[in-house]
Amino acid sequence: MFNLVVLTGRLTADPELKTTANGLSVTTFSIAVDRRYRSGEERQTDFINIVAWRQTAEFITKYFKKGSLIGIEGSIQTRRYQDKNGNNRTAFEVVANNVQFVESKRDPSAPTAGEPASFSNADVNDFADLGDATDDDLPF
Repeated sequence: MFNLVVLTGRLTADPELKTTANGLSVTTFSIAVDRRYRSGEERQTDFINIVAWRQTAEFITKYFKKGSLIGIEGSIQTRRYQDKNGNNRTAFEVVANNVQFVESKRDPSAPTAGEPASFSNADVNDFADLGDATDDDLPF
């Protein structure tokens, strides 16, 4: 049998590192994952609960924050519990085995999404005329 999940999404809150009574590091958080959609359809987002243990939990809490794009490889796990009213419930979550950065570190001087990147076009005088050069004459 096979239980493998691969997700890419954005953290919905800053992850918080906790320690179990046995001294194990753990963090739980959720990520927002967009569903595929066709042109003209409304975009839909799923919020997936993630749990990470030991060094993976420490890595996530050190390098990721709310809004960070994260890649996760793991497996689906179910937990059964009783809520405060005594009702039986089942929780589904992804146990992260491997995580990775999906986007480069943001440069604070880089333009934000609302600001277009600045650039300048070259002037026609910036180019040399190659005349009757053939492909064999070109240096590349």
